[in-house]
Amino acid sequence: MSTPKLNRSLGLQLVIVLVIGNIIGSGVYKKVAPMTAELHSSGWVLVCWALAGIISLFGALCNAEVAGLLADTGGEYVYYQKIYNRFFAFLFGWSLFAVIQTAAISALAYVFAESLNSIVHFPELLPSLADASVGGVFYPFADLSVKLVAILLIILLTWINTLGIKTGAEVSMAVLILVFGSVFTIIVFGLASHAADTSSISMAVDNNTPVTVSAVFTAMLAAFWGYQGWASAGYVGGEIKEAKRNLPRGIVIGIITIIVLYLLVNTTYLSLLSIPQLDEIYKAGNKIAAIEAVRSFWGDNGVLFISLLIVVTTLGCCNTTILSSCRTYFAMANEGLFFKNARKLNRKQAPVNSLWVQGIWACLLVLSGTFDQLTDMIIFAVFIFYGATTLGVFILRKKMPDAPRQYKVWGYPVVPAIVVVFCAVLIVNTVFSRPREAAIGAALMLTGVPLYYWFRRKNNIVTDKG
Repeated sequence: MSTPKLNRSLGLQLVIVLVIGNIIGSGVYKKVAPMTAELHSSGWVLVCWALAGIISLFGALCNAEVAGLLADTGGEYVYYQKIYNRFFAFLFGWSLFAVIQTAAISALAYVFAESLNSIVHFPELLPSLADASVGGVFYPFADLSVKLVAILLIILLTWINTLGIKTGAEVSMAVLILVFGSVFTIIVFGLASHAADTSSISMAVDNNTPVTVSAVFTAMLAAFWGYQGWASAGYVGGEIKEAKRNLPRGIVIGIITIIVLYLLVNTTYLSLLSIPQLDEIYKAGNKIAAIEAVRSFWGDNGVLFISLLIVVTTLGCCNTTILSSCRTYFAMANEGLFFKNARKLNRKQAPVNSLWVQGIWACLLVLSGTFDQLTDMIIFAVFIFYGATTLGVFILRKKMPDAPRQYKVWGYPVVPAIVVVFCAVLIVNTVFSRPREAAIGAALMLTGVPLYYWFRRKNNIVTDKG
């Protein structure tokens, strides 16, 4: 039986759309408040956004060298087979399925449903079961109406992406154009409004407590959810025209665009809202900083506008994540290391079964927890593999010194070393600061160990690549 092949139909423009579309989600609207509560300084909040962006850019530069050398469908799953071995590659692919990408889909769909609920107000469903839990950790019936809307969104977007990658990518492009236009409208009208006071942005701390390295690091954790997702374009490497040139270019252009956008929009929030106001928003738990910022200069009509924008943004990011993620499971199935039916392509050359398996698990994760539980699990898991990809730059320079490289990471070996050290510190910090979420994330990842040997035995795979 021949191995199913995906079509190369994406140019540089759609690669950039996939990179940006995978990044812009809820973080651009929600994370300034917890960062301010940690730092109590508007200037330091912007510094942390910039530092997180620089680390993400350094990671993207390292990823671009590896992607330019090894670009193919599956992203890091393919890279790790060349850098490490088949077992580590499988563990990555399984982690994407078990927690990293499916939890990202769930979290984005959850915020979409929350924002839509603030506009149309869903009726309560089974409120008497809201406190029913699994081990005091998971509350599947809490906010059930919101969760069911999130599940319906995942099902709808999964179906749209069975119509082919160009359909899914063009939906993302249309949403992205709308989001960029709306966010820049907020920036322009916000900074030009009478309520804005850019002179209030300073490095001063409002509670006379010095800003510590630990506080900066914790604030950056919040910012990293805003930057999460930039590597996802690599998962569709086999469907990109001239992938070894367009994939690294798309990754770098995309993330630089995001850094500029995030600094501008967060400057707008901080010029419209004082530190005490942002601290109050954070403590309230059910408020979003972007909504309160727009309320300050457009009133209730502005609240409707920003709520609709959050709905559209999270819909677009959720769609792009669904589109890109399933390609890794398709690549794994082609090698006998995932469920066999996941290798099936439909008439539109979309990996239809891979999409639906991903969608079903993402729906179950929606029922498992809240937005914050899901994002904490993601950040812990994903930085293990960000560090592994960056370490791969050093390994491939030794293993394949003469291979033609479309792009070589700037600042080698300092830049890759900074990323590797940072990833290690963040992982250790998360274990101590969020032990429950780290433990759940690690447990889901490690379920892949027995499954790897089961798939190998079932499909008579006797040798490792590496």
